[in-house]
Amino acid sequence: MTHVFRRVLTRELPRAAHAEGVWITDAEGNRYLDGAGGAIVSNVGHGDAALLGAMARQAARVQYVHGTMFTTEALEAYADDVATVLPMDGAMIYPVSGGSEAVETALKLARTYHLARGEEGRSVVIGRRQSYHGNTLGALDVGGKDQLKGPYLPWLGRFRHTETPYEYRCVMPEHPQACGARYAEALEALILEIGREHVAAFIAEPVGGATLAATVPPPDYWPAVAEVCRRHGVLLIADEVMTGFGRTGRWFGIEHWGVRPDILTAGKGSTSGYFPFGFAAASALVYETVKPKGFVHGFTWSHNGVGAAVAHATLRRLREGELVEAARVKGERLLAGLRAGLAESPIVGDVRGIGLMVGIELVADRATAAPFPRSEQVTERVLAAARERGLLLYSSTGHVDGRDGDLVMFGPPLVISEEELDLAIERAVEAIDAVARATRPGG
Repeated sequence: MTHVFRRVLTRELPRAAHAEGVWITDAEGNRYLDGAGGAIVSNVGHGDAALLGAMARQAARVQYVHGTMFTTEALEAYADDVATVLPMDGAMIYPVSGGSEAVETALKLARTYHLARGEEGRSVVIGRRQSYHGNTLGALDVGGKDQLKGPYLPWLGRFRHTETPYEYRCVMPEHPQACGARYAEALEALILEIGREHVAAFIAEPVGGATLAATVPPPDYWPAVAEVCRRHGVLLIADEVMTGFGRTGRWFGIEHWGVRPDILTAGKGSTSGYFPFGFAAASALVYETVKPKGFVHGFTWSHNGVGAAVAHATLRRLREGELVEAARVKGERLLAGLRAGLAESPIVGDVRGIGLMVGIELVADRATAAPFPRSEQVTERVLAAARERGLLLYSSTGHVDGRDGDLVMFGPPLVISEEELDLAIERAVEAIDAVARATRPGG
């Protein structure tokens, strides 16, 4: 009997007893290769002594002070250092406890910016269909994952959504020509439909994450979208909760396209899962505009010194271990290995990604890309087959039509060795092959 209200209510969970590097061991002695970094969180790996030491030292000095009463040396030092790698001019960070809080902060900050400029009508934020930005109400509303929103629809509906780049199932009639420009045109059309005087911001993940499993946009997408936002006075929010801190082979995913956002959100990899932490970063322009009248916002655990100390240790570890570049190189190996190993799989429609963020789309028919019916539980079966082989993967379902669609995703710690990477590929291919043999494609 347990008194824990678990996230998973349909099956019993093993108890994690020890974690080190890319390996997690449960209480029964079973050892798992963490191919997903939890939920694409553990960028520097488990059991890192530098992060654990930073946490202990800061906790021994100052455990908690309220953000309206004190700052800490740990927070000030981290903010100064992380600003040097953020793709923004004069970045100012507002620390919180995780990605969802970071997105809520970003949405409120965008609204506050326009209020400070006297543009009170700008309240609408545009997100994208098939996106994910967190599970608080504002983050859920601006996201585009229907299954998560369903139970709470009476509480949602203030924001609007445009198309998201998804090359495997691209909706643009001219695909693959000029898709980025067409998506930007769709965004601009929605801004004009709403009325530019009512649109505060556009938020998007640089690379599709939890909902679409590492969908990389076409090269012309981000520059075209950024230009539309600038032209209409709409703030650009880059949600880097999953893609930040080296995951894609750059410090931040948006850097692949040379775009500098007005606001950036971070979480997950900021502390590699060692401490609940995240932040919304504002450009100097946004901060200086908001500063005179203030920002009506806050959380009990915002501006936390222990979290900042762990985040700073994470930043140093990424830098000193050259883990950002390692993610690029190892990501190429992972993508190539999975594509080769799954090239003939009758249930794999697409293998995609960038850096150590790679997704596999499972389909009933490779020729038509028709998804499996949700009743087939293909994703769940692949995850179970991988667990039986000692491999942990991340998953998502329902992306095709809100019900059907099966995805699995890799996001291992950036410290993974080539041998461990090859082992992860081998186990994933074996798991998918086992499910394919037991599945009648099209059925």
